[in-house]
Amino acid sequence: MWTETFKSFLSIAIELTVLFVVISFAINLVQAYIPYEKVEKYLSGKNKGMAAAFALIFAFVTPFCSCSTIPVVVNMLKKKMPFSIVMIFLFSSPILDPTIITIMGVVLGWKVSIIYTVITTVFSVIIGFALEAFGFEKSVKNVMVKGYEEETKTFNVKAAFNETLALMKSVYPYLINGALIGSVIHGLVPTHWIASAFGSDKWWIVPIAAIVGIPLYIRLSSMIPISQVLIAKGMALGPVMALIISSAGASLPEVILLKSIFKKELVVTFVLSVIMMSTISGFIFYLV
Repeated sequence: MWTETFKSFLSIAIELTVLFVVISFAINLVQAYIPYEKVEKYLSGKNKGMAAAFALIFAFVTPFCSCSTIPVVVNMLKKKMPFSIVMIFLFSSPILDPTIITIMGVVLGWKVSIIYTVITTVFSVIIGFALEAFGFEKSVKNVMVKGYEEETKTFNVKAAFNETLALMKSVYPYLINGALIGSVIHGLVPTHWIASAFGSDKWWIVPIAAIVGIPLYIRLSSMIPISQVLIAKGMALGPVMALIISSAGASLPEVILLKSIFKKELVVTFVLSVIMMSTISGFIFYLV
């Protein structure tokens, strides 16, 4: 049993390592052609539709975890960018990671990856504009977190390689942890137990998975290999995706950081919004 677990770990780890390095390097090369100055200009523009689109683009090309997003959000607020646009970025940045979404497509299937991207994109936009419409802009404290500085990067093959190494240091350990957990589940947890406990007929598992994902603080990079094994073991796709979105979209460390810049009502609304997005997304995956 332990031998099978070790073999499973090696298989998952090698596959994810190759995918991660190749995809990260390619994306870092592509980033050389992204005009960040124009993106920032459109983010601050009066055309809210265009600004929302560029907020999503900015979120997509800045693969931060939920905690790393906070300093960027503070910087956007400092520059007086529209509140709804800042919120769209806050919700979408941790869950729209191009590298992980691509790996998700290879591991879980491109249909799953595309639906995931569409759902999280749409919900991020809806929630962002809804929070502004309900007047939550007044719940932003006049406090600025230090430690974020913008920098201009020159991208080439060498720079893309260095960026890939830096990303490996920050994200790769989570990927390997996910592979380790996934291999343990694969080798030691009985298939029939997961299938019976978390099968497709248990609709109530979706909201539970969405709630449980918040305090777990499992990064998106860790959840992909874990979810691959859970689905292979018989767990329904709905609760798996609800867990992925909630654990990536919010976390206890992020909530603590948000309390320094947002008032209590906005922090609570943020968490509830992530749970709602995760739950509805899980049910959508049930349907499709």
